[in-house]
Amino acid sequence: MRKIQSTISTNSPEFRQYAEHNRKLVGEFRQKQEAARHDRGQRALDRLEKQGKLRPRDRIDKLLDPGTPFLELSSLAANRAYDGDSPSASSIVGIGTVSGREVLIRADDPTVKGGAWYPLSAKKIVRALDIAIENRLPVIHLCDSAGGFLQLQSEVFPDKHMAGRIFRNQSILSKMGVKQLALVFGHCTAGGAYIPALSDYSVIVRGTGAVFLGGPPLVKAATGEDVSVEDLGGADMHTSVSGTCDYPARDEVDAIRIGREIVSQWERPPKWSCQQDTPEDPAYDPAELYGIIPDDIKKHFDMREVIARIVDGSRFHEYQPNYGQTLICGYANIWGYKVGILANNGVLFNESSLKGGHFIELCNQNNTPLVFLQNITGYMIGRDYERNGITKDGAKMIMAQSCSHVPKFTVMCNGSFGAGNYGMCGRAFDGRFLFAWPNHQIGVMGGDQAANTLAEVKANQIRRNGGTVDEAEIQQLWQETRRAYEDQLSAYHSTSELWDDGILDPVDTRNALGMAISASLNAPLQDQGFGVFRF
Repeated sequence: MRKIQSTISTNSPEFRQYAEHNRKLVGEFRQKQEAARHDRGQRALDRLEKQGKLRPRDRIDKLLDPGTPFLELSSLAANRAYDGDSPSASSIVGIGTVSGREVLIRADDPTVKGGAWYPLSAKKIVRALDIAIENRLPVIHLCDSAGGFLQLQSEVFPDKHMAGRIFRNQSILSKMGVKQLALVFGHCTAGGAYIPALSDYSVIVRGTGAVFLGGPPLVKAATGEDVSVEDLGGADMHTSVSGTCDYPARDEVDAIRIGREIVSQWERPPKWSCQQDTPEDPAYDPAELYGIIPDDIKKHFDMREVIARIVDGSRFHEYQPNYGQTLICGYANIWGYKVGILANNGVLFNESSLKGGHFIELCNQNNTPLVFLQNITGYMIGRDYERNGITKDGAKMIMAQSCSHVPKFTVMCNGSFGAGNYGMCGRAFDGRFLFAWPNHQIGVMGGDQAANTLAEVKANQIRRNGGTVDEAEIQQLWQETRRAYEDQLSAYHSTSELWDDGILDPVDTRNALGMAISASLNAPLQDQGFGVFRF
């Protein structure tokens, strides 16, 4: 494959302007992420210390193999919810290496309301276990939770994808033969008691760990029985009487040691053989991405410049370079793994839609994972395009992408609007992982388009009713719509709602994709097949 020849001048005023803008965005993102990870009330930290407990991130650090990376997912989940009272949705999720095995780790955060699950906490845990199912990743649960946040129980408990889905997913993992380990550092109360009970292995810490469907206050209220935490659900009772837990541990460090020994006994299932070469750093500095991404989402940039700073050796074999040029398609390697890349370079026309659908088919034929780099305003609209079948051609691309059997990965590099989000493997289309950059915006349309559309509809409605259009009223509607859209389009709104698997500093994109692709290879490929294409 040939190396991409960059045309970027790193000394140009435009490059420096963009770089300053994006470094500021990344700086703001890093501040928000650090606050979500570490800013906690002193009272909560003192309580942990008094109980002899480690902070949840210290638990993860001791669990991971020394010197190995941890790909944290959705670090800013719930950042716009609950008045900021649930940083990271009160839980930590990520992929790392324990005793030489790739695993998914999910940890309750007892420094936030005793680790109680908010609605978005449940959504985050369900998504984590979905990832484990999709990629056949063993799971280690670090349990320390007061159970569901009772003030919001109606949003935590009853529906299909709420807390009950956690235990359903655990059961499905067991059925699939994907191993689970629970390390019980604190209380596992109510539904949370099922996490260690549904795990294949469980370790519980003496003195602080406990598992029970109802704690002593609830038992007293319901039955009148007085019982201590230890007698009701402590380590010695569960490891010597009930058999609910397997191993008692003298403290948290001992529990982690036992857990690492358990994982070291697990078999290493073979990964499927994705084409692979020797990994190589990009020929261009990934930090140059800061100067490539514009300071205005409406400004155009060449996605080849992004590809050149993500892929091995900046080498890229472009497919059909002269056809459907608003969609770049081609082959490259990331961390040595062969991938097929689809990257937007403008609106999707008939030709680019057909090109994308056909390239997706070729990647499926070749068992090549797909990487989608989104910067899309949507599929082209208008009379001539409809007469030429843009809806039909867009549907072909969506059909090919939806029915792909190879792993799919998406990075929201800039805008993601309208049905273009669908064709380019948005959240609804079961990509293995979806990441966003801090500048990312997502919506059914852009803020200006939405404001213009509603203003035009309102004006037409007034005219039909025989009234006179008040331009000041229309302008106020335009401004209100624009402000509301801008707020909802933000990457922070998207990641708060878990519409992605986390915001990335653009320079970290290559490594995040590398770890994600490696994890995906644990799941065997499914049979190939597509639905009906409308010709």
